[in-house]
Amino acid sequence: VTIDLQDQAALADCMVVASGRSSRQVGAIAEKLRDRLKAAGWTHIQIEGQEQCNWVILDAGDVIVHLFKPEVREFYNIEKMWMHPHSRHVDMSSGLSAV
Repeated sequence: VTIDLQDQAALADCMVVASGRSSRQVGAIAEKLRDRLKAAGWTHIQIEGQEQCNWVILDAGDVIVHLFKPEVREFYNIEKMWMHPHSRHVDMSSGLSAV
């Protein structure tokens, strides 16, 4: 899910919320995303939560990515907290080709 934050918060322009099926998959997605963001010219990417990989946050400045295991995502339900009518759902099942 991609959430437009431009009119809601000064912390970022956009928030992405995604899931992996296991801790290993969440960690792998985080590493691959970091690598692709760096290859695309993004700098100063901060990553938190890689020790356990239940909830990993990649902060790239204008974009913040939350990667969850499904049960952790359901528990915190941050999409509901930040969603507004202009938010959009993005199908990421095909991988990270958008980055």
